[in-house]
Amino acid sequence: MSSKLKSTQIQARLGSNQQVLVQADEHELIIDQPKAAGGDDQGPTPLQMMFAALAGCIGTIGRLVAMQEKITLRDMHMRISGDLDVMVLLGRNTEDRAGFQSICIEVDVDADLTDEEKLAFLHKVESRCPVSDNLAATTPIELSLARFDQ
Repeated sequence: MSSKLKSTQIQARLGSNQQVLVQADEHELIIDQPKAAGGDDQGPTPLQMMFAALAGCIGTIGRLVAMQEKITLRDMHMRISGDLDVMVLLGRNTEDRAGFQSICIEVDVDADLTDEEKLAFLHKVESRCPVSDNLAATTPIELSLARFDQ
């Protein structure tokens, strides 16, 4: 079995109000909260961004698998949803976990495949998606203090 590790990195800092400003290579992203949650509604929430990353990965890997298997993939429409206990993130519940209870990925695949073939295709895509893998598996997270040059 061969492997080739790819390192990925972003940088982020607090912006005004509830914003988090993200620098990903040459791309700047704003993560924010809705006005009802004290934000300026200038970008998706962190949870929406996580779902966007999952959709982006499923779509990208979908194109890759389709190309490798010579499937004419015309489109993939995705809806991703999940429920979590907001009382945990607010610090009012310490009994449950902070994350989603489950994540539902609904995908409409536009390709000349039977429903069974589409489902097999989606399972292959999900098994190769790094974002899905990181959400489904226990990936160690190392949190440490650092000092960055201002």
